[in-house]
Amino acid sequence: MLKIENLHAAYGPVEALHGINMQVQPGSIVGVLGANGSGKTTLFKAIAGLVRVTQGTAAFNGVMLSNQTAQSIVKQGVSLVPQGRMLFPEMTVLENLEMGAYLLNDRTEFGKRLEAVQTMFPILKERAHQMVALMSGGEQQMLAIGRALMGQPDLILLDEPSIGLAPKIFDQILATVRDINARRKTTIVIAEQNVRKILKIVDHAYVLESGKVAISGTAQQLSGDESIRRAYLGL
Repeated sequence: MLKIENLHAAYGPVEALHGINMQVQPGSIVGVLGANGSGKTTLFKAIAGLVRVTQGTAAFNGVMLSNQTAQSIVKQGVSLVPQGRMLFPEMTVLENLEMGAYLLNDRTEFGKRLEAVQTMFPILKERAHQMVALMSGGEQQMLAIGRALMGQPDLILLDEPSIGLAPKIFDQILATVRDINARRKTTIVIAEQNVRKILKIVDHAYVLESGKVAISGTAQQLSGDESIRRAYLGL
């Protein structure tokens, strides 16, 4: 589904990714792990068309995404839930959800998608006309995921969902991620620093270090190898 080969990306003259290779199989949950500054967010932005790719390729279902516009990449079925959620705080919950379906012109289909998202996250229906700025961090994370789901993506890039959340709320978010993957068969790539919890839900993981893949393997391989746990995972 998602195949990344020798991907380099840069902010102006400064290169942040140095030859990333990665594959994500359809219907899987894949972790991208690493400390702050390791390149996780830059990788997601490069896939989503928000950072310039200077070398290499990212292909989704055989279609090259590298240096397409962000809108074109959304049309291909890829949605990014960005770090910090990046919602519109002075708009209502419903208006934010509408932004997630901005490419959709069929109001009947919009209604179906809205109902599905509000069934998954009942709080979004209860707070439909509330300003987003008044929501808790956990509620805002649910809204950010719901906004992505309004586009009915085949692939969701979920960047650092634990930021600003209490551990119990983060556990609820991870349970929702598993549910989306199981029920909708949506492929999910999740970037996180909370290695211990992420390895419990992913099929495969890549550990980034200084803009490169330091190591990769199944969750079982990574969590079961003591030398890897000590060197790269801090476990």
